[in-house]
Amino acid sequence: MLPLILSATSPDWLIDASPYHAKLEITADHVEISNGLITRRFDKKLDWNTVGLSSHGSQLLRALSPEAVLVLNGKPFSIGTAGNQQDRAFLLRSDLEDRPSVPNAFRLVNVVQVPIEATVPWNQRRWTPGKLAWPPKGIAFDATFAPTAGTPEVQVTLHYELYDGIPLIGKRMRVTNTGNQSITVDSFVLEHLGLFEAESYVDDSPEWRKPNVTAFTDYTFGGMALNNSNRTVFWEPDPEYKTQVNYNLKTPCDLVVKPPLGPSLELAPKATFTTFRSFVLTHDSTERERQALAIRRAYRVLAPWTEENPIMLHLTSTDPAVVHKAIDQATECGFEMIVISFWSGLDMEDTSEANVRKFREFRDYAHKKGLQLGGYSLLASRRIDDQNDVINPKTGKTGGAIFGQSPCLGSQWGQQYFAKIQKFLSETEFDLLEHDGSYPGDVCASTSHPGHKGLDDSQWTQRETIGSFYRWCREKGIYLNVPDNYFLSGSNKTGMGYREVNWSLPRALQHIHARQNLYDGTWDKNPSMGWMMTPLVEYQGGGAEATIEPLDEHLDDYAMHLTNNLGYGAQSCYRGPRIYDTERTRAMVIDRIEWFKKYRAILQSDVIHVRRPDGQNLDAILHVNPKLNVKGMLLVWNPTDMALTQELAVPLYYTGLLESATVSESDQAPTSMPLDRFSNMLIKVTVPARGMKWFVVR
Repeated sequence: MLPLILSATSPDWLIDASPYHAKLEITADHVEISNGLITRRFDKKLDWNTVGLSSHGSQLLRALSPEAVLVLNGKPFSIGTAGNQQDRAFLLRSDLEDRPSVPNAFRLVNVVQVPIEATVPWNQRRWTPGKLAWPPKGIAFDATFAPTAGTPEVQVTLHYELYDGIPLIGKRMRVTNTGNQSITVDSFVLEHLGLFEAESYVDDSPEWRKPNVTAFTDYTFGGMALNNSNRTVFWEPDPEYKTQVNYNLKTPCDLVVKPPLGPSLELAPKATFTTFRSFVLTHDSTERERQALAIRRAYRVLAPWTEENPIMLHLTSTDPAVVHKAIDQATECGFEMIVISFWSGLDMEDTSEANVRKFREFRDYAHKKGLQLGGYSLLASRRIDDQNDVINPKTGKTGGAIFGQSPCLGSQWGQQYFAKIQKFLSETEFDLLEHDGSYPGDVCASTSHPGHKGLDDSQWTQRETIGSFYRWCREKGIYLNVPDNYFLSGSNKTGMGYREVNWSLPRALQHIHARQNLYDGTWDKNPSMGWMMTPLVEYQGGGAEATIEPLDEHLDDYAMHLTNNLGYGAQSCYRGPRIYDTERTRAMVIDRIEWFKKYRAILQSDVIHVRRPDGQNLDAILHVNPKLNVKGMLLVWNPTDMALTQELAVPLYYTGLLESATVSESDQAPTSMPLDRFSNMLIKVTVPARGMKWFVVR
């Protein structure tokens, strides 16, 4: 679907981002950043305020709000003013000219262009679609504020970033104690934007439509999906917006970005505190696929390491004979990484010389064969003891954590755990860490743990502990599988989104579930950002009907698991002690891997969702990338036990093709296909029972 404000001949940033370069304008009265897709304007006359936020030609800002708020030593201090608008339904020029001064405010002293920050250290070590930009291309500037007679002695710097080719703005705040006494940073508001409401109801609504933006931060935890792990993004009503339609003044039209708790940190003299980063992505359409494409583009810009996507075996043994054989098989079949899995016997907390030597030998042998190797460690969702587990603030005892029982990362055990894991990873030179039960956001009311003072700083300090650890891993080139949203802190991959017990179902049902999981998981994640599961051996029950071993006896199911995952451009945890058991199995695996690598660039490109699996009809997706020679690949599956012939309307708009396309079924001779006025291709497809067909689009 075309964006509403573009004609068919206008450059579409999701197809051609090249015209949209970020620019910065600084004058005596204002600062403006713009890239042709989004513009944010700041007024300097009364220190600092966002006075305009327009996207794709439309103004989004409805009312003035403080640019940021700091709560220091128990008192709030604003940067910028909420203004003195007569009507907060819209912002008039007169509202900008007649604003009250802000008492006890920090004073703007300088605005200067600076480089974009590489907040996570990264160098490419694995296959990605070309050389990826890091840090992102664009512009950045700092606005620095000095204390006045009414404020504590701190210097505040607001850092803004605007990126090329995408309507995305980043922001963070630094606070430096310039005085001689410690100051407590109780809390802060990093972003407050009074936006136009997306809908108006006189009555209260159980589920409001929000303004047409996506906001997120790198302070995320507690969920694999991108939208439910944003603990810092709040859509709040504006009680001063007296003319809104809602009778109770409850329309959620103010975007407020702040921590859910704390940080409640003591800032020593000359020390600096840095907030998390916030991001505002504006949309030019309400259509789901287009919004999803924008979100996925944002993560490729902000976390390019997520495009690393090695083909991995989840090895279920630490027996040297089994490990060496698995490495040999992985090399033969074109796999790229071995993960020594859970329940295998690996214990990274054992840093004894003998244990380190054993796993270092495995890693060295893998490297000789051209493979990378790493392993699994469990952190949360386990009990340690009363002294080290998180303390429930409601009971004063352990229990009631997100996973029932969980260690506090600020406890003595938590500090020792990270020291052990870093030592093990450093000395074995493992290439991967699969970190299960990553910190999910538990608070802790303990006052005796060395890593935090009490409840109010417990979430911030634990999140910073694990965020720092993941940044260390990224700097070392360690690939990170984390079942949580830590992408912007350095993790590569999380679960695509599946229910583990479904891998105990009969094999035929697993395939439909798998494609449903892949179809649903790739709305807000790029294919490389989510892992799947393939139970070569029994996994959480199900018996022989659920497992693929012996592999040769269930070759069609094994092949379909490979086809499902590789066809979506996603990698699975192929979990077992071996990759093949016969020459026939070996040949099948090699065939599937070689096919994937031949078309890897397009298969790891964006997914356009054509038809969700329903168990009765053909299901289909389309990969698109207008930058490639192969601009699209259509994949169509048949879940039934009979051949199906059906007509599909395939949307080719995001391939960049508008009038016609050249289509090849498999590697057969190409056929020219006309497109309708919406760039759809009508194609009749016949797929054999429980089979798949693929079509290359140029």
